[in-house]
Amino acid sequence: MPELPEVEALAGYLRQRAVGRRVERLEAVAISALKTYDPALTAVTGRSVTDARRHGKFLDVVFDGDLHLVVHLARAGWLHYREAFASTVPLRPGKGPIALRARLDDGSGFDLTEAGTQKKLAVYLVTDPQAVPGVAKLGPDALSADLAAFAGALRSRRGQIKGVLTDQAVLAGVGNAYSDEILHAAKLSPFVLTDRLTDEQMATLHAATRRVLGDAVTRSLGQRAAELKGEKRSGLKVHARTGLPCPVCGDTVREVSFADSSLQYCPTCQTGGKPLADRRLSRLVR
Repeated sequence: MPELPEVEALAGYLRQRAVGRRVERLEAVAISALKTYDPALTAVTGRSVTDARRHGKFLDVVFDGDLHLVVHLARAGWLHYREAFASTVPLRPGKGPIALRARLDDGSGFDLTEAGTQKKLAVYLVTDPQAVPGVAKLGPDALSADLAAFAGALRSRRGQIKGVLTDQAVLAGVGNAYSDEILHAAKLSPFVLTDRLTDEQMATLHAATRRVLGDAVTRSLGQRAAELKGEKRSGLKVHARTGLPCPVCGDTVREVSFADSSLQYCPTCQTGGKPLADRRLSRLVR
């Protein structure tokens, strides 16, 4: 799933490539992905791209006249920038991966695509990003929140730190992959309860969050959209590395599986050498 660093990099790429270009046509190919109807997509025709921004894990493409195409890429969505399209013929709704196509006046543009069968990619055309329910409920941004805002947000929700850290209403931008990386860097069990974190642990967690996300953004900026997924994988130390040695201590990275997701961690670095039970309500480590 694209998280804060990848969405920030996509916004940066669009600022470099698309800003100043006029929209010739927006085509909704997967009608189910379009979550708004007023303004209609045709309202963007003839307008120029003026900016690209990020709200948590939401991408916001801004057009003159203060129209915003706000996109949540969900688990399997992505943005593909095309220097040229093979055909100018409008796309027909179908079963392919393309959900929306934006054609610009220089012949370039971008496709929003979604792989798999769980079609959860969401596109909103609004005059104010706060009209998007997911944007309106976002907590403070994980990359820019100072220690006081960060600690206040996490302590507002009692629960296991892995789940709280990825709750977008608590803290915006962190998902499954980077939460594993942040907790590894902070040397914290994913199951430690937020109300048991000391002030020192909270400060360490805040610093780890800023460092992990900041480093990932730095690596990602300047990359082409097609290169970002590979760049993300290359920087991970524990996430999606089950069975491999931890690059910090050499212990074997382990996994806890849930119904529709999993987490990875290093026992030596994070749980005092104790493996966590592979079930949601593990009580081995707190």
